[in-house]
Amino acid sequence: MNFHVEPMQETHAALICAWHYEPPYQIYSFLPWEHMKALEVEFGDSEIRRSQYAVIMSDQHTLEGFAQFFPMEGVTRLGLGMNPARMGQGYGALFVQAIVGEALQRTPHHEIDLEVLTWNERAIHIYKKVGFEITDTYERPTPTGTGQFHCMVYRPHSR
Repeated sequence: MNFHVEPMQETHAALICAWHYEPPYQIYSFLPWEHMKALEVEFGDSEIRRSQYAVIMSDQHTLEGFAQFFPMEGVTRLGLGMNPARMGQGYGALFVQAIVGEALQRTPHHEIDLEVLTWNERAIHIYKKVGFEITDTYERPTPTGTGQFHCMVYRPHSR
C-alpha cells in the first residue's frame, strides 16, 4: 500500500473524530466533531487545521490517518494517528515514512521529533524502524492524567 499526504478538510476531521480505539489506545480518540468545532480545539480550529494538519490517504483514496506538523523553534514536532481499522496490519512504517517525508518537504532544515507514551511499545517499535531514537523521557499531562513520555528524534543515519 502507498500513502500520500493531503490537506485536511472538514469532512476528514469529522470522520477522524468518529474513530474509536480499543483499550489501551482509547486515549487517542478525539471528542465528537461538533464539540471540537465548538471549542475550536486542535483541528476543530480552521486555521490550525489548515496550517498544521494533514490527512494520510491510500492509493485507493481511503482515509488512513492524519498528521500534525507542529512548528517549534528549529523543530517540527509530529503528532499522528492511524485509522484504528488499519492498526496491526503491517503498514505502520510506510505510514510514518510518508509523514516524515512530508515534514522534510515542509521544513527541510528542521529537526523532526515526536512524543510517545512509554507504554506504547507497538508505536515505539515502528518509530525506531523508521529512524527515530529516544532522546528523553519525562512526565506530562494527558487527557486522563499524567503520563510518561519518550521524546524521539528522527535520525535516519544513526540506525
